[in-house]
Amino acid sequence: MFGMKRDEPGETGEARELPTGTRRLALRFVGQVQGVGFRWTSQRVADRSGCTGWVRNEPDGSVSMELQGTDDQIASFFGNFQQAYSRFPIDYRIDEKSEIEPDPASVDFRVKF
Repeated sequence: MFGMKRDEPGETGEARELPTGTRRLALRFVGQVQGVGFRWTSQRVADRSGCTGWVRNEPDGSVSMELQGTDDQIASFFGNFQQAYSRFPIDYRIDEKSEIEPDPASVDFRVKF
């Protein structure tokens, strides 16, 4: 529907060699994160920043994200994300953050349902 795809098993890309210094973060956002375009903005900003991964609304009102890229790409993501909401500020914070193993098959950034 409207160009959106559900994340199905096996839909990740072919494994590829990752740039040196690639990291993958598991993040949990809380606050004003649902009903404000948070996931779609995340996808747009990640695409522009060269990051891969996914974002998903959780039943408890939080948003989970896995964000993969180099330090520069991840820094660009957070800078551009903040800029995206500069005219419509939302109140959110990162409640949990951990480093996880990078995924060589992660080739884009998806909104999961």
